[in-house]
Amino acid sequence: MDTKTKKGILLGIIAAAFWGISGTLGQFLFQQRGINVEWLITLRLLLSGVGLLILAKSTKNDILKIWNNRKDAIQLFIFSIIGMVGVQYTYFAAIKHSNAATATVLQFAGPIFIAVYLALKYKKIPKKLELLAILLAVAGTFLLVTRGNFNTLSISGIALFFGIASAITLAIYTLQPKDLLAKYNSALVVGWGMLIGGIVFSFVKAPWQVEGDWDLKTFLGVAFIIIFGTLIAFYSYLNAVKIIGGQKTSLLASAEPLVAVILSVIWLNTPFSVIEWIGSLCIISTVFLLTKKETK
Repeated sequence: MDTKTKKGILLGIIAAAFWGISGTLGQFLFQQRGINVEWLITLRLLLSGVGLLILAKSTKNDILKIWNNRKDAIQLFIFSIIGMVGVQYTYFAAIKHSNAATATVLQFAGPIFIAVYLALKYKKIPKKLELLAILLAVAGTFLLVTRGNFNTLSISGIALFFGIASAITLAIYTLQPKDLLAKYNSALVVGWGMLIGGIVFSFVKAPWQVEGDWDLKTFLGVAFIIIFGTLIAFYSYLNAVKIIGGQKTSLLASAEPLVAVILSVIWLNTPFSVIEWIGSLCIISTVFLLTKKETK
C-alpha cells in the first residue's frame, strides 16, 4: 500500500471518527447541558457554511458562479432546505429524544432508501445483494428499537420517527445535488447549502438566542462539533474520496456509528444490550453489501 493510499484511508477514518464523536457530544449537550437543538443546528450551519465557502474561495473557485444559472440556484435552495437542514435537524432531534448510538445507527439505513428509490425510478427489481441489505436493515432496525421484545419499543415513538426521517433525508441529501456536484466544487455546493440553510433556520431559532448551562465542557463540545465535526470532518472526507474513491471512503464511514456507540456506552453510560449490538451490526453491514454490489 503506497503512502497516498494510506493518507486517503487515514483521512476517511478521521472524518468518520469526528462525526461519531460529534453525535455523542450532541447527546451530552442536549441531555446534560440543556442546549437547544435548533440553536446548535443554526450556529453549526452558519459558521460551517462560511468556513467551507472560504475554503472553496482559497482554491480559486468562483463561489458566486452557481448563482448565475437560475436552474442551479433553485436546485441549490432545495438542497439547502430539504437536504441540508432536513438531515441536520432530524439527526440531532433523534439524538435528543434517544441517544447518539441509536440515532447514528438508524441514519445509516439511508443507503437502503437510496437503493429502493433507484429500483423504483428505473423500474428494476433489486438484485440479491440489495434485497439482502434491505432485509438486514429492516431486521437490524427492528432489533435496535425493540431490544428483542417485540411487544414494546425501547425508544420513544418520536425518537424512532426522527431516526427514520434522518435516514430518508440522508438519502435526499445524497441524491438531490448530484447535478450540482457534477458542475461545481463540492465544498462550494455544501458551503452554500449550509449557509442558506443556516440563514433560513435562523427564523426558527436565532443564533443569539442562547440557552443551556454553559461551562468549559459546553464551550468545548460546541466548538468541537463546529470545527472538527463539520469543517475538518467534511474536508477530510472530500480528500479521502479524491484519493481512494467514494466506494472505499463510504466503507470507512461505517466507523462513525461504531464510534458513536462505543463513546455513548463508555462516556455517557448509555445502556446498549447484545441485541442492540446485533441490530447495529446488521444495519452497518448493509453499507458493505451495497458497496460490493456497486463495485461489481
